Amino acid sequence: MIFKNEEHQQKFMQLIFEDGMHPQDIERKTLFYILSGNNHLYQKRHHIYNFSDHMISPECLTASDVDFSTSSKALIRLGFNLYNGYTDNNISPLDIYYSLDEENYILAQESINIRFGIANSHQHEPMTQLHNDDEWDMEM
Repeated sequence: MIFKNEEHQQKFMQLIFEDGMHPQDIERKTLFYILSGNNHLYQKRHHIYNFSDHMISPECLTASDVDFSTSSKALIRLGFNLYNGYTDNNISPLDIYYSLDEENYILAQESINIRFGIANSHQHEPMTQLHNDDEWDMEM
């Protein structure tokens, strides 16, 4: 698993701890990877995911009590879709990727790789092990 930096990895581990998820739960791991890799989403994680009930909160996308940018909503939709197949009218790849900047695009792409067990050329350890890179690997 490639992390943007040490802070991303620490936030990821915090979400796993907060949820108490099973280490083999790849669906939650994928969602938590996205939430921990974007500061805006991490700060609003309790609106996105209910840690008490261990489930996503799709109503966050339309609720007026929390404000998400278009890019943030795209990442949330991707995370929800990879988590449990969630769909809505804005879930197409074009809708999701169109609004992402380069950093969030890489975050989205790596989350898809994690969900489907696709290791990049620099990843040799099993998905259950954590790997920390100081910078994103920009090779595709």
